[in-house]
Amino acid sequence: RGECLGLIGRNGAGKTTLFNVITGFISASSGSIIYKGICLDRKKPHQIASEGIARTFQTPRIFGNMSALENVMVGQHIRTRSGIFKAALSWPSSRKEEIEIRARAKEIVHFIGLDAKNDELAKDLTFAEQRSLEIGRCLACKPGLVLMDEPAAGLDDKEQMELADLIFKIRDGGVTILLVEHHMRLVMKVSDEVLVLNYGAKIADGTPSQIRSDERVINAYLGRKNANA
Repeated sequence: RGECLGLIGRNGAGKTTLFNVITGFISASSGSIIYKGICLDRKKPHQIASEGIARTFQTPRIFGNMSALENVMVGQHIRTRSGIFKAALSWPSSRKEEIEIRARAKEIVHFIGLDAKNDELAKDLTFAEQRSLEIGRCLACKPGLVLMDEPAAGLDDKEQMELADLIFKIRDGGVTILLVEHHMRLVMKVSDEVLVLNYGAKIADGTPSQIRSDERVINAYLGRKNANA
């Protein structure tokens, strides 16, 4: 709980496949996925999200014609109590819940640093802001575990460090993070532990300093330059 595990490896090592198995997009060919004592093998993606697992994607999947605030509000749908019937009839309980959802969304938008962009369409945000927005939408479903798939892709050095600060804030709030990332500087900065995949198999795990000095990892993935970074 409240740790960041970095998952690294060459393209094709199986990192995104692992994410897809954990979140129910594909089925494991063998073995089982257990989260907090619950077997996830036969659960659908929305059921797995309900168990407290959220994810981002290599390319941000946002609702471009909805505002930043509305995108975060949508992320709370699996935690809502009012059904479509009550919402359509504007029952008092439904209206009260919508007020609560909007208030919670504003808190999250503030948390990810997009206060000034509340009402802007998501498609008009910068790429870095869209990355943060997708993370914010994940947080809206109150996850215990967030899987981040290359969140720094397409970001410059300054934006990567801002992302690192956001990851620290999420982690310090008690949320566990599983991070797939190719930017070694970011991985080594934010990860409590790092796990290395090579052709679908784990070849090493340990602290960032242990991984930097592991000859198997240097030869298979990091190389001398990244090992010394």
